[in-house]
Amino acid sequence: MTGTLMELLQQRRSSIVKRWTELVFDTYPADTGKFMRSVGNAISNPVGATIKDGVEKLFDWLVSGEKSEPESLCMFLDNIVRIRAVQEFSASTSIGFVFLVKTAVRELLHKEISRQRLFEELMDFDRRIDDLALLAFDNYCRCREQLHQIRAAEIRNRTSRLFEMVCKKYGMPSEWEHP
Repeated sequence: MTGTLMELLQQRRSSIVKRWTELVFDTYPADTGKFMRSVGNAISNPVGATIKDGVEKLFDWLVSGEKSEPESLCMFLDNIVRIRAVQEFSASTSIGFVFLVKTAVRELLHKEISRQRLFEELMDFDRRIDDLALLAFDNYCRCREQLHQIRAAEIRNRTSRLFEMVCKKYGMPSEWEHP
């Protein structure tokens, strides 16, 4: 059987996507990963459903060979990155899920890639994955920045309310009361 790597990836799409999803779920604590695997309902398990759907769409883009990043790709990538940016993951773990597709492909297609000598195509595919990881990193940084802005605003609001309460209690004017 001869063909291109992209043809091979498309033929084995479901097993690669399934394995990639399992590897992503493995980055979570055991109980959480088990729950994500077992409950496929988007209502009962929105995080697991988002990851499953996102991984599938990201794989389709990787295999498509498109050069530009369509809006839908950014949306699926952003959905996963946003989830992982607010969880207790390091930055590398948060975006590291992108690289797990390399593991899945090599685990499932190692023999075919070797037999058909598809190493050059594999290097091109790896570059696409690396580009996707860079996009994920940009998204992660934006998400973390937004989180920090929200937290800073929350602290300012709490401090302001506390200061106003203290000023009212002791009959002191506060600069926030004056326009």
